[in-house]
Amino acid sequence: MEDFRFGRELRLLTPSHYSRIFNEPARAATALFTLLAKPNDLDNPRIGLTVAKKNVKQANQRNRIKRIARESFRLNQHQLDNIDIVLMVKRGIDERSNAEIRAELDKLWRKINERCKPGYKPPPRRHGKKRPNGQQKRQQS
Repeated sequence: MEDFRFGRELRLLTPSHYSRIFNEPARAATALFTLLAKPNDLDNPRIGLTVAKKNVKQANQRNRIKRIARESFRLNQHQLDNIDIVLMVKRGIDERSNAEIRAELDKLWRKINERCKPGYKPPPRRHGKKRPNGQQKRQQS
């Protein structure tokens, strides 16, 4: 039977755990979250949460978001490979419902897990904004 506990071994605890992930991570992002991840050498995935006061002003909202994220991770931990994940929130998340946040996280767990697999090649990055109707940038003379 699978164990769905969220113990100490499933959390990033020290600054060194976090800094390792910030160095060349796999990324996945939506309008609400950015996930950074790297494979680890342990037998389980781990998560670290960063909910900045700058992005979510009220403490009760920050706590609600962290509670939802922990619960979602706890329920999805067995579908994840052995990766370390840092979850960062963006502005406006405190205006979203619990169901919207859960749905967004469920998509992100699958996406970041796929991006951490060996041999994953990210799509090429686009620089600049795409012009509507195929318009070219005007040359300055």
